[in-house]
Amino acid sequence: MFDRLQVMLMKEFLELKRDRWAMFRLIVPLLLQVIVYGYAATFTVNHVSLAVLDLDHSQASRSLVSHFAATGKFYVVDNAGSEPEITHDIDTGDATMAIVIHAGFSQYLNGGRSAPLQVIVDGTNSNTALIALGYISQIVTQFQTDQISEAWPQSAGAAPSTVAVSLRERPWYNDAIDDRWFFIPGVVGTLSLMQVVSLTAFAVVREREIGTLEQIMVSPIRPIEFILGKTVPFFLIGLGDVALVTAVGVWWFHVPFVGNLFVMLAGASLFLLAALGLGLLLSTFSRTQQQAFALNFFLINPLFILSGFAFPIAAMPKILQWITLINPLRYFLVVLRSVFLKGVGFAVLWPQLAAMGILGGVMLTISVLRFRKSLD
Repeated sequence: MFDRLQVMLMKEFLELKRDRWAMFRLIVPLLLQVIVYGYAATFTVNHVSLAVLDLDHSQASRSLVSHFAATGKFYVVDNAGSEPEITHDIDTGDATMAIVIHAGFSQYLNGGRSAPLQVIVDGTNSNTALIALGYISQIVTQFQTDQISEAWPQSAGAAPSTVAVSLRERPWYNDAIDDRWFFIPGVVGTLSLMQVVSLTAFAVVREREIGTLEQIMVSPIRPIEFILGKTVPFFLIGLGDVALVTAVGVWWFHVPFVGNLFVMLAGASLFLLAALGLGLLLSTFSRTQQQAFALNFFLINPLFILSGFAFPIAAMPKILQWITLINPLRYFLVVLRSVFLKGVGFAVLWPQLAAMGILGGVMLTISVLRFRKSLD
């Protein structure tokens, strides 16, 4: 058995070595996707276009507008003179947000009363809108603090305030709240899944499509040896992908890796077994590479969306939360982010590792049985 398996493995690696385009596809697109994800995938919103309608024309209103400009998150695109101009800016997309400072704003502040501030936001991009509204809340809070400090200098004693709690934030594991520290570990799992599932499905289908699958099966090699010969190389390629993307994340994007490499290896191995099972399963439903491509696209997108990579699972409907339990990428992302940033080990991550092991075993078993049936 081992002699025939060795021959099968040599065949796969020789084919890969001779196919220079395949080598290019394995490395260059992967690196490009890591770079794109690393720089483009972010929850940070900068340079939000802002229209301002200042009907108060006071020092306080001008100070509030300067607070927005000073953050670097907003830039004023229009100092409007009327409400129709604000409406036009939002309708045309020239401004994403607008603030309206009504007349009497400074009088309300000087009188110790709550001064109303109208905020208009373009809700067509809900993510940007929610984040920008959070920025506005922080800016207004800082503006209020500055106003109190100016009105009641330290020499005059403690300033009157209704705020009874002093908030001091201290984020753990990501002090700077850097989005790349969140996204890059997720990219490791996502790109590895896409690569391994695609390679496994296409390699088997290609053998069937060009007619060499029948030639192989009339040889002394047994189905299980053929399956191992087809999957082991892609398992090793998957480990290489994990190592490559991890190296880029650590050395290029400076994402800290504080965990244990052995825990990372164990998690990656269990995850790749599940990915190989998915690839084999796709190959049993496909007769051509076009069919394999369509099924691959149909499968990978839901796995990505339901993994928690960008959209929190807790915010999904209950039925979708239950469906995510059969998604191996969900568990691998937890392992990756925990190993990268928290440095935890098997004592904490064993539920995720066990889940990936069970899913990998079940999917490989089903895929191998279906594949052997299709060969027969």
